[in-house]
Amino acid sequence: MVKHLHIFGLVQGVGFRYHCSEQAQWLGVTGWVRNRRGGSVEAMIQGTPESVDALVSWARVGPAAAQVERIDITSTEGSFSSFELRPTE
Repeated sequence: MVKHLHIFGLVQGVGFRYHCSEQAQWLGVTGWVRNRRGGSVEAMIQGTPESVDALVSWARVGPAAAQVERIDITSTEGSFSSFELRPTE
């Protein structure tokens, strides 16, 4: 299962990407995460339905300092061998 996440709110400058990467690795999820210039965070995540759902549930809250307002989620395709932090786009 592959999902594209676009996360809005106070999600930059709070360690969101770093913690997302840690959660993904702990859950066995592959893909990537990056900041967007407009202040949001974007991620592509791949894994079992259970692990993807678990990471989405985590992303709805994020790390302690985050204030997630909304997540747009779409199903997509892709294949990833690891989870990486990508530069801002």
